[in-house]
Amino acid sequence: MKIALFGATGMIGSRIAAEATARGHDVTGLSRSTGGDVADPEAVRRAAETHDVLVSATGPSRTGEPHQPWLDAVENLIAHAGGTRVLFVGGAGSLLTPDGDRLLDTDGFPPEYLPEATTGAASLQLFRAAPESVDWTYLSPAPVIAPGERTGTYATALDTPAGDFVSAEDYAVALVDEVEQGQHRRRRFTVASA
Repeated sequence: MKIALFGATGMIGSRIAAEATARGHDVTGLSRSTGGDVADPEAVRRAAETHDVLVSATGPSRTGEPHQPWLDAVENLIAHAGGTRVLFVGGAGSLLTPDGDRLLDTDGFPPEYLPEATTGAASLQLFRAAPESVDWTYLSPAPVIAPGERTGTYATALDTPAGDFVSAEDYAVALVDEVEQGQHRRRRFTVASA
């Protein structure tokens, strides 16, 4: 399968690239420096026309820059993907507690992550509002994601956390499994290390 991967050099993107390549997929890493900016309509259209799947492992700024340009890029991805499947690396802040509250709205949510989590939740809403023709999947990690072991086993859930932690390696396994199996079309799901 031909996979266009926006954000292929980050912590999660690099692991997705490695996992997909190890399984024999043809991965094209795209970034602003290589003319593959997810905010560029032509770059997204070109990637969609020449690949089976678009994966976005980008995120909003963590250096204090405004987040709206990233949300605009997410809208651009949705608007120009055409009929090509989109898998999106999302955040955990929009996951729900058993009471139905978003994690980002709970008292114990770390304030330093609140701006990024709020923007991430807005990106999920953009996908949920996308036209029926957009074939998307949004994968939220467990509340804590960090480099770790690739066990190849994981637990999933839809809108409530499947566990407290997922290694970036197991997150990549789950995402590439979804690329191959397509079990969560037009919905969000979440993953935790088992």
